[in-house]
Amino acid sequence: QVQLVESGGGLVQPGGSLRLSCAASGSIRSINAMGWYRQAPGKQREFVAIITSAGRANFRDSVEERFTISRDNAKNTAYLQMNSLKPEDTAVYYCKAVIVTTQDSYAMDYWGKGTLVTVSS
Repeated sequence: QVQLVESGGGLVQPGGSLRLSCAASGSIRSINAMGWYRQAPGKQREFVAIITSAGRANFRDSVEERFTISRDNAKNTAYLQMNSLKPEDTAVYYCKAVIVTTQDSYAMDYWGKGTLVTVSS
C-alpha cells in the first residue's frame, strides 16, 4: 500500500517562488520516476515535470526555464522548485510516482491528492 503526500502549496505573488514536496511512503521496493502534474479550475490536468531514477528530468515547455525538479532517494521524496511564478501557474499540483511495491514485480502509477498553488497579486 503506497501513499503520496504533497506539501508546500500556498499563495505567492507573481515573480515569486515556491517549493513543493512529494513524499512517498508504504511498501515500496523502488521508485522508477516521480513527477508533477497540475490542473487549473475548468481545465484538464497537464504534465509539468518528471525525474527518473537515473536523474533525467523532463519539463513542459512553458516551465522549463523556471522550474527545477529533484529527488531525495533516501527520503522517497521529490521536489518541484518553482521560480518566476506567473498567474497562469495557478493550479492544484499533483504528484505522480511510478512505483514497484514490495509485493509486486511490476511498476504502477500512484497519485497524491494535490496541493493548491495560487499566484496572484
